[in-house]
Amino acid sequence: MSNRDLLIEIGLEELPARFVTDAMNQLGSKLEEWLKEKNLSYGAVSLYSTPRRLAVLIQNAAEKQEDTEEEAKGPAKKIALDAEGNWTKAAAGFARGQGASVEDIYFKEINGVEYVHVQKFTKGKEAKELLPELQAVITSLSFPKNMKWGSYELRYARPIKWMIALFGEEVIPFSITGVSTGRQTEGHLFLGKQTAINSPADYEEALNAEYVMADPEKRKAVILEQLKQLEQDNGFSITVDEELLEEVNNLVEYPTALFGQFDEKFLELPEEVLITSMKEHQRYFPVKSEDGNLLAKFVTVRNGNSEHLGKVAKGNEKVLKARLSDADFFYNEDHKLKLDDALQKLEKIVFHEELGTVGDKVRRTKNLAEKLAGRLNFSAEDRQDAVRTAEIGKFDLVSQMVYEFPELQGIMGEKYARLMGENEAVAKAINEQYMPRHAEDAAPSSNAGALAAVADKLDTVAAFFSIGMVPTGSQDPYALRRQASGIVQILISKNWTVSFEELFDLALEGLQAENKEEAKKELAGFFKMRMKYILAERNIRYDLVDAVLESDDHSGPSLIRRAEVLQEESRSHDFKEIIEALSRVLNIAKKGEQGTVQESLFENDLEKELFRKSEEAEQAILQAGKQEDYKAYYSVLKGLKDSIDAYFEGTMVMAEDPVIRKNRLAFMVRLAALIKQFANTNTILVK
Repeated sequence: MSNRDLLIEIGLEELPARFVTDAMNQLGSKLEEWLKEKNLSYGAVSLYSTPRRLAVLIQNAAEKQEDTEEEAKGPAKKIALDAEGNWTKAAAGFARGQGASVEDIYFKEINGVEYVHVQKFTKGKEAKELLPELQAVITSLSFPKNMKWGSYELRYARPIKWMIALFGEEVIPFSITGVSTGRQTEGHLFLGKQTAINSPADYEEALNAEYVMADPEKRKAVILEQLKQLEQDNGFSITVDEELLEEVNNLVEYPTALFGQFDEKFLELPEEVLITSMKEHQRYFPVKSEDGNLLAKFVTVRNGNSEHLGKVAKGNEKVLKARLSDADFFYNEDHKLKLDDALQKLEKIVFHEELGTVGDKVRRTKNLAEKLAGRLNFSAEDRQDAVRTAEIGKFDLVSQMVYEFPELQGIMGEKYARLMGENEAVAKAINEQYMPRHAEDAAPSSNAGALAAVADKLDTVAAFFSIGMVPTGSQDPYALRRQASGIVQILISKNWTVSFEELFDLALEGLQAENKEEAKKELAGFFKMRMKYILAERNIRYDLVDAVLESDDHSGPSLIRRAEVLQEESRSHDFKEIIEALSRVLNIAKKGEQGTVQESLFENDLEKELFRKSEEAEQAILQAGKQEDYKAYYSVLKGLKDSIDAYFEGTMVMAEDPVIRKNRLAFMVRLAALIKQFANTNTILVK
């Protein structure tokens, strides 16, 4: 079977940089899925993207589907034949539906029953007949934000300006929003011109000739090489942030790196202000000396060639000067800010129309911090610092610097708190209260910062749940998943074994929530999912994850360590027998109720022996729990296995005498509580 290369290019108005990589990957994966669905074989796949195009080149795509022959199963023999042995309508209809006749039917036995079968032959279609369907693949791409244009119904990231769809040298005909496929592509917006792609294999080289580097990985490598050359030529160090590099790469089609400089007087501003101004607002790379000090220089990447770089540098310097002049003004104005005045201004900022002002939130957070500090037995000093942090930690939200650069909240608060005379621990904790800011960020290092962070995030999550604003699907406008994950990360890093239920009670109490029980239930499920992700990231077996999450102890650090113990023990030769024994207790306990166990009602030595061992186990488990030694806890449960097996072999729990039965069930409920405190062993899969 002969093959051809397949090329799809979507030309667009300039895409936002953050859309580009995901859209390129989507187009590639959707094309592959389509080819597999259509039973068309193909070879290597190359992905291309720039701000103005998304493209996929697939080598050696089949010109025709392979013919297929498969066995089709129909009705049972007793349905296919009537009493006289003639074919029924069911048999004839089945055969006809498979493109066969009753003469082609044969019988095949499955699980003792004979069924009608035929060999179904499907002749493969020509690829050219199918390829116009790629129109639907292109329109199926999803983006973070969409737009409509003209009178067209299609919602897409940006208007489509041109399309290439080539199968070998032939154009695949279809159109979208009035744009028909062809072989013409656009070169660089200023340096290149329109050019024809005669064959898919020519695509990358043809665009290179028109000042477009279509391969994003090669383009990124060129940028890095240019940055390295600038470092060598000028004796400085360029701070390359991967996220910024990815964004810059998706802003250019033909990169040329250059550097400029700014007035050294701006180095008196906090380094974070300078870096934020350069990275977040101008997409510049900061420059440092070899000993790590920030220099009055920056590096940017031009979307073009190396002509007139001096003029380009001057233009960028002018723009940055305006930015830094604004920052300098804001910073100096903020020095006039008084703490009490700033806190008073928070009373006028609405946090949420149903949840009051930021001032209201601060008071809730402070109250929550006080209660948590008591629950965690903080020292007087740590408690005082944590409560003070919660009390004043949002004052920088009314500063001009944070108003202009929201990403500096907390960072500027730390600096301004020092200037206002707050102690070092509180100043540091004001910054730490926002940690972890993202999935890769660290948890706060200080107790005060960690507690303030938990109190702040917990109040936010609980507050929105209390008014029914629960994240659904991909919708999470208040970043509640990130906030909840941050709480869990802090609890684990600090080894604070407070249960999630305790946290919910404290937070909802401060909110005076009317639907407390409903909100608490939803919060429990929400945090359970966060723990599920964390345990999965640690490669814990999914059934063991479920076992600890369905236990009666829901503190983050405890869940982690119990899951790790189960993961380790699951490799032992006797794990199956231990879990089966413990699960047997849990199963029978479902039929009973909690109550006093009367030893006087025991009728055999096996009952007495298991009861004695369970009492010893309770004490040993209590000690293991105090020491947070979950391996010892499991060992205690493991030690009950033989006595449990003997008990069930020689004792009828569901005795005819209702008094005896009730007593035995109460004993099983008591023993099950010990097990469930560690894990719900019923969810564990054993072979």
